[in-house]
Amino acid sequence: MTQPDLLSPARLYLCTDARRRQDDFEDFVDAAFEGGVDIIQLRDKTLEAAEELELLEVLNKVASRHGRLWAVNDRADVARISGAPVFHIGQKDIPLGAARELLPDGETIGLSTHSPEQVDAAVAASRGTGGLDYFCVGPLWATPTKPGRAAVGLDLVTYAAEAVKQAGVDLPWFAIGGVDLENVEQVVAAGASRIVVVRAITEAADPTAAARALLAALDAA
Repeated sequence: MTQPDLLSPARLYLCTDARRRQDDFEDFVDAAFEGGVDIIQLRDKTLEAAEELELLEVLNKVASRHGRLWAVNDRADVARISGAPVFHIGQKDIPLGAARELLPDGETIGLSTHSPEQVDAAVAASRGTGGLDYFCVGPLWATPTKPGRAAVGLDLVTYAAEAVKQAGVDLPWFAIGGVDLENVEQVVAAGASRIVVVRAITEAADPTAAARALLAALDAA
């Protein structure tokens, strides 16, 4: 399957660090994919480039075995060298146009958004060849993975759902930031059908079961 074919139905996106404390990166990402995670992004600011590339080789191998996507965060050079199928950028990272120039044709690129204005810009940037492929809305709740960043709340989820609908574009988007089994029903009720999680799976005793439970909650909400 091509990247767009895999992105379009994706509902569960996981961000994980290098799992240094647990020393189980390969086993962990394998278990998460087994549970139904569609995309796994390695997001660990403490990694040197060489170490990140080594872990991305592992992630690539496991994702290929499961027929799923994997992502690089922030660094276009690492994304290009590793051959990552997905590259994710924040509002203060490399601009979309520059990323397109550096990365191969057909690269899937996503963007974080934190306000109605940024959501509108993301929707506009999705139009045309070489546009944005997906965006994320959040953080919905304060989270230790993004210290100092204010929560945007569920209203921005509702805004994003309406903005995409009104634009008439086929643009996947994900709700992120403190999403877990306790609140996923609220997130879906606000208008989201796709989520990004961190601790809901990374801190689970059984990552496979945690992923399956989140997907079941999305189906039931």
